[in-house]
Amino acid sequence: MTKQKSEPVKEEVEQPFLSHLFELRDRLLRVVLVVSLIFLGLFTFANDLYTLLAKPLLAHMPEGGTMIATEVASPFLTPFKLALVTSIFIAIPFILFQAWSFIAPGLYRNEKRLALPLLVSSIILFYAGMAFAYFVVFPLVFGFLTGITPEGVAVMTDITKYLDFVLKMFFAFGVAFEVPIATIILVATGVTTPESLAEKRPYIIVGAFTIGMLLTPPDVISQTLLALPMLLLFEAGLFFSRMIIRNRKKEEAAEEATTESETASAKDEVKSTAASTAITAISEVVEDDEDRELTEEEMDAELERAIEEERALMDHTDTTEQFDAEDPEINPNKEKD
Repeated sequence: MTKQKSEPVKEEVEQPFLSHLFELRDRLLRVVLVVSLIFLGLFTFANDLYTLLAKPLLAHMPEGGTMIATEVASPFLTPFKLALVTSIFIAIPFILFQAWSFIAPGLYRNEKRLALPLLVSSIILFYAGMAFAYFVVFPLVFGFLTGITPEGVAVMTDITKYLDFVLKMFFAFGVAFEVPIATIILVATGVTTPESLAEKRPYIIVGAFTIGMLLTPPDVISQTLLALPMLLLFEAGLFFSRMIIRNRKKEEAAEEATTESETASAKDEVKSTAASTAITAISEVVEDDEDRELTEEEMDAELERAIEEERALMDHTDTTEQFDAEDPEINPNKEKD
C-alpha cells in the first residue's frame, strides 16, 4: 500500500520537469529548422558572400594581388562555413526570442518589463558592433597592415585564415557593444550602483584597452578602435542606469503615497463603522427598555465596548496590510527569493 501511494506523488513531481524538457526540445528543434532553412537559401550564394566579406582586404592589396587556398578542400569548406555562420547570425533574433519565450513564464511582471527592452537592445547592439567592424575597423586595419609590408614581400592571405580572423573580429566587436546592457543589468539587479561604477572609471579604461589588446591584431589602431567604443558605451550604460534608478524611486514613492492614503481611508472607515456600531448598540438597549433611562454606568460600559471593537478592527487592518506587503503576488515590488 505504501509503495502504491508514493508512485502518484513521484509522478506529480516529475511531470512539470518533463514538460519543461519537452518544451525546451521543441524550441531547440525550431531553432535548428530556421537556421537550416536560412542556410539552404544562402548556400547557393556562398561564394558571393565570401567575395563581399573579402572586399575590405582586397581593396588594400597591391595591384594584381589575390588570396590563396593552401588546403585541398578550402575552396569548398570555407564558403560553406561562412554560409552556416551567416545563417546563425541572421537567426539570432529568432534564437533569442525562443529563449525569451522559454524563461518568460518564470519572471515577475516588473522583471519582464525590464528584460524585454534589454533583449531587443542587445540584438541591435550586437549587429551594430559587427557593422562597425566591417565598415570602420577593417578598412583601417587592412590598410595599415598592407601598408607596412616589407619590400619584396607579396601579400597573399589564405582564405581560411582570413575567415577565422574576420569572424573573431565580428564576435569581439559584437560582444564589446553589449557593455551598456551589462552595466544596466548589474545596476538593476543591485550588484553595484552607478556611483560605484563611476568611481572605478580609471580601472575600466585600463580594462577596455587590455581587452582590445587581447581580442584584436597586435596593432594600436584596432586596439584603440575597440577600446574607445567600449568606453563610450560604458558611459551610455551609466546614463541609462541612472535613469532606471530615478524612475524606480519615483514609482516606489508613488506606491508608498497610495498605500498611505489607502491605510488612512481604511482607518477612517473603521472609525465610522465603530461609531455606527456603538450608536446602534445604544439604540438597541434603549429600544429594549424604553420605560427606564440608562444609568451612567451603562452608558460608560457601552462606550468602552465600542472603543474596544474599534481598536480590534484597526489592529486587524494593520496586520492584513503587513501580510499583503510581504506577499509577492500582491506586492510586485517584493523581490523573488
